Amino acid sequence: MTDTHAPLLQQAAAFHHQGQLAEAERLYKRILNRQPLHFGALYLSGVLALQKGRAARAAEAIGKAIRLNPGVADAHSNLGTALRALGRPQEALASYDRAIALDPAYAEAHANRAAALLDLGRREETLAAYDRALALRPDQPEAEVGRSRVLLLLGRAAEALAAADRALALDPGLAEAEADRGNALHALGRLDEALASFDRAIALRPGGAGAHANRGIVLAGLGRGAEALASYEQAIALEAGHAEAHANRANLLADLGRPTEALAAYDRALALQPGHAGTLCNRGIALADAGRHAEAVADFDRAIAADPEHVDAQWNRSLSLLVLGRLEEGWQGFEARKRQLAARTGQDVAREWRGEPIAGRRLFLDWEQGLGDTIQFCRYARLARAAGAEVILSVQAPLLRLLRQFEPEIRVIGEREVPERFDARCSLMSLPLAFGTGLGSIPTAPAYLAADPALRAAWAARLPPAGRPRIGLVWRGSPGHRNDRNRSMPLPALLPLLREEAAWIGLQRDLAAGEAEALREAGVTSLLGDAFADFADTAAVVDQLDLVITVDTSVAHLAAALGRPTWIVLPRNPDWRWLLDRADSPWYPSIRLFRQREAGDWSGLVEATRQALRQDAALSRH
Repeated sequence: MTDTHAPLLQQAAAFHHQGQLAEAERLYKRILNRQPLHFGALYLSGVLALQKGRAARAAEAIGKAIRLNPGVADAHSNLGTALRALGRPQEALASYDRAIALDPAYAEAHANRAAALLDLGRREETLAAYDRALALRPDQPEAEVGRSRVLLLLGRAAEALAAADRALALDPGLAEAEADRGNALHALGRLDEALASFDRAIALRPGGAGAHANRGIVLAGLGRGAEALASYEQAIALEAGHAEAHANRANLLADLGRPTEALAAYDRALALQPGHAGTLCNRGIALADAGRHAEAVADFDRAIAADPEHVDAQWNRSLSLLVLGRLEEGWQGFEARKRQLAARTGQDVAREWRGEPIAGRRLFLDWEQGLGDTIQFCRYARLARAAGAEVILSVQAPLLRLLRQFEPEIRVIGEREVPERFDARCSLMSLPLAFGTGLGSIPTAPAYLAADPALRAAWAARLPPAGRPRIGLVWRGSPGHRNDRNRSMPLPALLPLLREEAAWIGLQRDLAAGEAEALREAGVTSLLGDAFADFADTAAVVDQLDLVITVDTSVAHLAAALGRPTWIVLPRNPDWRWLLDRADSPWYPSIRLFRQREAGDWSGLVEATRQALRQDAALSRH
């Protein structure tokens, strides 16, 4: 039968092809007013609606066209694209499958099918679909872009980079490919190159919010916080609903010590993505960093409700519970660290000791985390020995010589050693859970470590003579610690303390340029830290001091475990083990805690410590 509207349809299609969409749409409507079930006008008007971002209208028109003629592969493929835009990926996949059934060599349909599979989280199938599309027609830069994205999601960053490069070889002006190249380079740790790629992507398409947002991530990784913040804000200006940009802006504000602004940014991100587990977790961390731990626990609970396997939320929740003194609850969640931290030697979970009767069995206790953690928790090895276990304890190399004299009946081995035979195993920091430790049942003693007498005698000659109180100083911890910027004190802030009458002894290792000279000018004549071979030497000196004043680092644990008077100066938001709002520690009887009243206020804290020195009767008797 002759199509009386064919000339008009031809004219409409010509306008459509030339980009004159309004004219094309007018003619399609004219045909449909005369013949509502005209396949060509329905189908092409649907394609036009799709181009104009009217996905619902497109799906309706193309769906009607398909019911008139179900044998057109293009129609099924375009219906799939409309359904994807409407957030209906399963139906979109079915449409692409019908297109491919009609035309198995339809490369674009295979690429579109891959995109729908990715929407559904079926990553391996997505990669296979892109591979098929490119095998049929290798000159598809958009398919290479999609392939790059799924490879990156599969953790195959080097292959993702190669795919992005192939897309750019096919179309050097493809902004999406340049942006994906930046994402792959970022994953490979090649941050400067990643930044250059994002800059090119933005030059190609300045309005691409995603490129600005990801550029911000790279800048933050390069330590260029102000520029990163500007990139996030540009992304948000371009796309106010870009939840990831809001969330990353919030993370950066938290890192920059701007908690009020960070929390407001997290709230905006959560308004856009309610219940997003990662954002809830990071908001909880920001609350914890601000010392608002009860509120932080509530956010971590919401994150875990949204994603029960969210390890970071479980881990950080445990830290807030511990600092609140809710130890029994805290130890349970503290076990999440085993999934968060990389295993060193491989944990045999089947033989992990959880507190069951252990008498007559060989128990391997292995160290983890920092030197201070090993000092704090090695006390539990004695409890295990008292419970009848044969105990083997592994410790880090700097502690080996000291802890080998810890307990004659406990075998102490090196950090990389694993016993040939053991019946059960437990990480050192899981022992409080195994023993059911609560705030009132922490195993404590005036001292549980001892210095080597021979080393004491050897170091005695290097100490100032008796007369004035001998006070050891540590003002900086390991720079690799995640909270070191808050817990370590700049040396100039410490110097006013040295005006007090005492024999000041530097225990700090790895002195920075100019520190030795500044300390000597302030009256410190004994700088011993860099002469210590390990903690056995440190213990031999500390055991002969009247007081140790230190930031929160391993020497604090060592001095307290030796039973020496130990004053710890703490940041406003302390590590979990020092709890909140108390001057003593249930872990160590000889500790006195000094706390910042305001974040970063070291000068006020040093002044409070000076006043305490003047008032301390035991020190004034020297």
